[in-house]
Amino acid sequence: MFDDALVQQLAAELQRSQQTRTPVEHFSKRHPGMTVEDGYRIGRAWVNLEKAAGRQVIGHKIGLTSRAMQISSQIDEPDYGTLLDHMLYTAKAGEVLEIPVKNFIAPRVEVELAFVLKAPLAGPNVTVDDVLDATAYITPAIEIIDARIEQFDRHTKVMRKVYDTISDNAANAGIVIGAGDPAFRADPRSTNRPWCGAILRQNGAVEETGLAAGVQGDPAIGIAWLANKLAPWGESLQAGEIVLAGSFTRPVAARAGDLFEADYGPLGCLRFRFV
Repeated sequence: MFDDALVQQLAAELQRSQQTRTPVEHFSKRHPGMTVEDGYRIGRAWVNLEKAAGRQVIGHKIGLTSRAMQISSQIDEPDYGTLLDHMLYTAKAGEVLEIPVKNFIAPRVEVELAFVLKAPLAGPNVTVDDVLDATAYITPAIEIIDARIEQFDRHTKVMRKVYDTISDNAANAGIVIGAGDPAFRADPRSTNRPWCGAILRQNGAVEETGLAAGVQGDPAIGIAWLANKLAPWGESLQAGEIVLAGSFTRPVAARAGDLFEADYGPLGCLRFRFV
């Protein structure tokens, strides 16, 4: 286990990376004994640095929810990170939201559902029914993932390990959700959650399609898992928070000028362009 001084040192590296838009080398390469718990400790220390700089927590994200991703990362459960206020981008129905590409290092886009809570959820025994009772509504959401820790080692080209991703706030850097149009909001119980689907277009071409069933069979399962996973840290999900349930498409790289359309059918369409 890393000592506190090393945790703070690596968290400070992440903050400099965030500020300068320059990725750092893999922590796991420089410190071969790194563990999952070390990753979460570093991620929490980085979030605390961001909070000290004035950022506010607005929710949480769950990642690595598909079985294929867990196998490729050599873990047997998802990971999670924290959403901060500067990461939030709000799209209006019928309009194209502009997102400054300079806010990111190497942005990639994932299609998800978000749960917006109306009541707190505190583990260790949270169930899916508890999640549905505590959810105000489900809404389409895009997660923008990034690489404050470089995705591929600059020397060996080896992909970063899950410990690196976890310490990097589970790679989270942004979230796009809809606003204003009631069509963006779905009732958590009456909606057939596993069958919620989306078509992701990039510059008019269909790049990805998927169903929310790809997120552990039901995205609500992940929300319960997260509430229970936070309990040993003395943390919980709070009313008003946004919780990203996990991607059901592969990440699609974004560049300046790219126009994305995430069409969720009856739940609406999120349109945004990187500028």
